[in-house]
Amino acid sequence: MIDPDTAQDRTGDTAAREYLSFLVGGQDYCIDIMQVREIRGGAKATPLPHSPSYMRGVINLRGTVLPIMDLAGRLDLTVDTNGLRNVIIVVANGARVVGLMVDAVSDILAISPDDLQAPPDLPADQQRSFISALTIKENRMIRLLDLGAILPVADEDVA
Repeated sequence: MIDPDTAQDRTGDTAAREYLSFLVGGQDYCIDIMQVREIRGGAKATPLPHSPSYMRGVINLRGTVLPIMDLAGRLDLTVDTNGLRNVIIVVANGARVVGLMVDAVSDILAISPDDLQAPPDLPADQQRSFISALTIKENRMIRLLDLGAILPVADEDVA
């Protein structure tokens, strides 16, 4: 069963919800548009020592220190490090705000809960299940990210 908090709104309404789609490592992903705060051109992140390899560092966002996560690194995707990866999607999950470094922003999609399918049950690390649903739009397989699972837990965070 699809997580109702991710796949449809809390009122049980089956109306389509909007998702921001983007590319990471040549693959299509999306997140709920309500979790997106802004989309920015890349900024040079200041690295912090002893941070996880997928954390690129922090940037100054209008006086606030914003951690920047390389989403490809977090998803263990192989990417061309020579390519320009300079789009940052600023997202919020509860009180946590993080910048996700992606290859490119694609589109805003309206997806009905009926169009979302649960990911197949594959032998994988259940602690790191980052995909909450799958959908097909315009012959593209799009993965719906579980932002709560993507963001590192407090003892794994940047600082």
